[in-house]
Amino acid sequence: MRDSIARALLWALALFIPNKPGRHSAAFLTAPTTTPEPVPASPWSRPWTGPTKEEAAAVFRQEAETTLQLGVIRERRRAADLATLGVDYPYTYEGAPFGAYAFAAAGVTA
Repeated sequence: MRDSIARALLWALALFIPNKPGRHSAAFLTAPTTTPEPVPASPWSRPWTGPTKEEAAAVFRQEAETTLQLGVIRERRRAADLATLGVDYPYTYEGAPFGAYAFAAAGVTA
């Protein structure tokens, strides 16, 4: 009885599943082989492709200029904040009409 059930099941499955040749069948072994797709190269197999020395130096120079500008802005804001409190902040800049020595008389040091 088990044998007849198994045969009926195989017959039903053969109706619904397309007939593909198995790995060890003659049809599979005589079928033309397809070339596999090339495997992409590993990123570890080639040398580092980061920025050059000149590119890195240019980035650092640009960041340094930006940082200096931010420092000037920060100092101006600090001087403005202290001025609202009535405190003289020894803020000087290039071409200022007076230097930091003018603040020494007020008792404030840099």
